[in-house]
Amino acid sequence: CLLCRRAEADPALCGAKLEKRGLCAHVFCLLFASGLFQRGGREAGLMGFLPEDIRRTIAQAAQKHCFVCGESGAAISCQETGCHRSFHLPCAVEGGCVTQFFRLYRAFCWEHRPEQAVEAAPEENTICLICLDLVEERKSYGTMVCPACKHAWFHRGCIQNQAMHVGFSCFQCPHCQNEYRFLMEMLTMGIRIPRRGPSWEDDGAYEELYERHSRCDARECLCPGGREQAEQEGPWQLLLCCSCAAEGTHRRCSFMKHSTTSWECDACAGLGTASSASSELAGPSTASQAGSGQSLRSPEPETSSPSTASQLPAGSSSGSPALESSGSSSPPGPVRMPDRSRLQRRAQHPYSRPGRRHGTSRAPSPSAGPDPPPPVQ
Repeated sequence: CLLCRRAEADPALCGAKLEKRGLCAHVFCLLFASGLFQRGGREAGLMGFLPEDIRRTIAQAAQKHCFVCGESGAAISCQETGCHRSFHLPCAVEGGCVTQFFRLYRAFCWEHRPEQAVEAAPEENTICLICLDLVEERKSYGTMVCPACKHAWFHRGCIQNQAMHVGFSCFQCPHCQNEYRFLMEMLTMGIRIPRRGPSWEDDGAYEELYERHSRCDARECLCPGGREQAEQEGPWQLLLCCSCAAEGTHRRCSFMKHSTTSWECDACAGLGTASSASSELAGPSTASQAGSGQSLRSPEPETSSPSTASQLPAGSSSGSPALESSGSSSPPGPVRMPDRSRLQRRAQHPYSRPGRRHGTSRAPSPSAGPDPPPPVQ
């Protein structure tokens, strides 16, 4: 760059490098150069700065020395009246200078730079909300505070990096999310905020999030054109899951009516409500248990639960493997074991009426054996 004498400079501070007809300069080196104005169109010279004006400014800057690095070619002067300090744009941060990246592109030296008027001081062990490192114990050139909430403290370099990433449209206080007051304060304090959207939208880092699912995920797709075909209406209209939008189906493939406007996939609706797979799996085992007179069970434990013991007839021991029959002779066949699973269900659901099997009657109260003892008062 012919103005700052740097081959490589921070693009966040100096901007892009322009080259044309033997002239080379950074965008903001041109905008901040003292006495240099855009007198031509955008296509004339370098971004409207005419070649003869640029060469004249370079000749004048060669007579000035940067108060930061001491080298000649300092094209930027302090805007304060009577101040004769000049500096290169890349030396501005090192010298504590403030360069305002808006309107007239004014620059100020360390003595005449604007200061934050917020009456606030960081508490002990206050950290930067961006890098989480400790900040200074007071406001300074390198330590800044939000003018709105007065609680968000951060380093100048940290807030500058954030501004370069989020852009003008999303720049706000990292603590209270104030936009206008925070933005104007940072511009005045020399923070460059590019007039564009967030950087992650420009580099396509989240393009996949904007892609819409566009295929039929039914178990058997009936569309002649395949799973990728979709129409605006009719039987081959593609409906996406109203919960996740990650799966889709044609109307015909899921046997939906034309009046149906929403659909939910099995993963979101749950297998118990969105498909009949659970009922198909449970059907045969339930039917086999209902049709057979007995089911295989684990042997009785040595100790019975209180609910089971209270249902045994009086006079019978709790360790007896079978219930005693009274009033009727038991039919030939294997001895029936007490249905423990049914008793457990009765204990869990005491308000449900037990179903009575067809062809059987409720057993009468036992007539043999001693009477149960009266309850203890």
